[in-house]
Amino acid sequence: MSIATPANGHYEIGFLLVPGFSQLAFSSALEPLRMANHLVDRRCYTWHLVSRDGAPVSASSGLQTGVDHGFDEDLSLDLVLVCAGVDVQRHCDRDTLRWLRRLAGRRIPLGAVCTGGYVLAQAGLLNGYRCTLHWEHISSIHEARMFPEVTFTSQLFVMDRDRYTCSGGISPLDMMLTLIARQQGLELAEAIAEEFIHERIRDVGDRQRTPLRVRLGHSHPKLEEVATLMEANLQEPLSLDELASYADLSRRQLERLFQRYVDCPPLKYYMDLRLMRARLLLRQTHMPITDVALACGFISPPHFTKCYHDRFGHSPSGERKRRSDRVAEASAQHAEAARPPGEK
Repeated sequence: MSIATPANGHYEIGFLLVPGFSQLAFSSALEPLRMANHLVDRRCYTWHLVSRDGAPVSASSGLQTGVDHGFDEDLSLDLVLVCAGVDVQRHCDRDTLRWLRRLAGRRIPLGAVCTGGYVLAQAGLLNGYRCTLHWEHISSIHEARMFPEVTFTSQLFVMDRDRYTCSGGISPLDMMLTLIARQQGLELAEAIAEEFIHERIRDVGDRQRTPLRVRLGHSHPKLEEVATLMEANLQEPLSLDELASYADLSRRQLERLFQRYVDCPPLKYYMDLRLMRARLLLRQTHMPITDVALACGFISPPHFTKCYHDRFGHSPSGERKRRSDRVAEASAQHAEAARPPGEK
């Protein structure tokens, strides 16, 4: 990770509030920092709220939030996150873009929550980077062929070198918990998740659950109905005949529908949903592998292992090991980054 750990383990993080920002996304990014300080009983993080002119900023809900600084103040920060929301295009003004470019020139890492990535892209600060936005905005950007030098993904959040972007909603919570895990340790991040009754910390590899109609490029009511039934019945999968009956279709009609619009048989689509859910549980919980198999509709552990290996190229136990290896590698990288230059 690109943020070098300060010698005292303390980070100064700035939040640029753009008018119309999402209060939910902003709070999801800020609250983990507060809880980290509370749980370790010391100030690991200090945050500074910034607006263009130092005046309070209205969120998309209409609530106003006071800030600490304007662009005219010189701040020493370890990371700046752009918090945006509705009508973000209206707020990519010259002063905002110039301020962000100045921070980038000082090699301050930059990030964004919700539509804040759009502001960074407008400033040219995501060129050559991978990033993410909410699926609605990714679709419109692709349609308009904007930002050709930026690689947009459907991941929940992306950490690419010194750029950190997330898709909105509560995804900033997972991004910040991952940041805290890498800077302060996984134990603290998991303790924060427990305090927030957050079932699991989603990983950088997790993807946004893009609605089927968006993936198809149009809406097909019967197809959406069947896909919704599948998602609601992962633990006890329905048969193809049951799915067809609930949707008032024949089995052959259902098969043709999936082949035409999804380009795969319905049972293969259903299996993929179950396996994707299993991967999420393996990565983000400590459930025994047998329990994961049962939760995803696999009565036989050997069958689960075979299906999992066929889909992802490794076994469920291998998935668990890969997660442990990623955490260990990230911890080692940041321990190295934390060492004073003379000791490297």
